[in-house]
Amino acid sequence: MFNPTRDQVRQFFFDAWRKHRERLPLAGLDATAIDIVLTHPEYHAMLDDPDANRERDWTPESGTTNPFLHLSMHLAIEEQVSIDQPPGIRDAVEAATRRLGDPHAARHSVIECLGEMMWRAQRDGSTPDALAYLACVRRAGRK
Repeated sequence: MFNPTRDQVRQFFFDAWRKHRERLPLAGLDATAIDIVLTHPEYHAMLDDPDANRERDWTPESGTTNPFLHLSMHLAIEEQVSIDQPPGIRDAVEAATRRLGDPHAARHSVIECLGEMMWRAQRDGSTPDALAYLACVRRAGRK
C-alpha cells in the first residue's frame, strides 16, 4: 500500500497544479487531481504559492479545513470508485450523485463518511470498517 508522507502529498498537489498552469501534459493521478482542484477554486491561490504553504498547518482550532486533506480525500474516493473498492462503493456513490444531482456535492457527502470511518478507526485503534463506511455512503444517497 502506498503511504505518502505529508510533504509528498503536498508536493504532489503543488506539482500537478504547476503542470496544469504551465499547460504541460497531465496523466493518471495528476489529471484526476486537477479535475478535483478545479472544483475547488478556493485552493488555487494556496497552490500557487508552495513556499508559503508547504509547511503551513491547518488546525481545527483555526476554523479552517486542511486543503491537502480535503483534496486527498477526494482523490481517495475517485480511486475507490474507479476500482469499486470496497465492493459496492461505485453504485453507492452513483446513487448519492443521482439523489443530489451534483457529483461534487455527492463526493462531499462521501468525504463525511470517509472521515467518520477514519476517525473511528483512529479513536478505537482498529482497522477502518469498510462495511460501516459503505452503509454510511448508501445512506447519504437516500437522505
